[in-house]
Amino acid sequence: MPLSEHEQRMLEQMERALYAEDPKFATALEGSGLRTYTRRRVYQAVAGFLVGIALLMVGVIVPQIWISVVGFLIMLGCAVLAVTGWRKAPKPGEAQQGGGGATPRRQGRQRRSMMTRIEERWQRRRDEQGH
Repeated sequence: MPLSEHEQRMLEQMERALYAEDPKFATALEGSGLRTYTRRRVYQAVAGFLVGIALLMVGVIVPQIWISVVGFLIMLGCAVLAVTGWRKAPKPGEAQQGGGGATPRRQGRQRRSMMTRIEERWQRRRDEQGH
């Protein structure tokens, strides 16, 4: 649900007051978010993937299969982390939602209402067919 004009003005005033009162804290809050965290996680996963490739190569050069297997497992795990982190990262234009507790509740209500609509349609079709 979008904010009303009055609420948007109040939010902007609160933001300006925060920047005026403590700009260092406001800047710190701005940089710490889901996007920064997921970007850092993806970079770590890519670095781990490269370590896995190195271990795989070492295992091939040195006749030790277990080193190659460990390298492959590290590569696989890091690839999964990178892909899931990349998918969860918000796009640059997306607004981050504050208060993580409210989002799942809204989604739950939305799903319930969707399920309710589907059930109502199903009942209407059954009634129309005379069952």
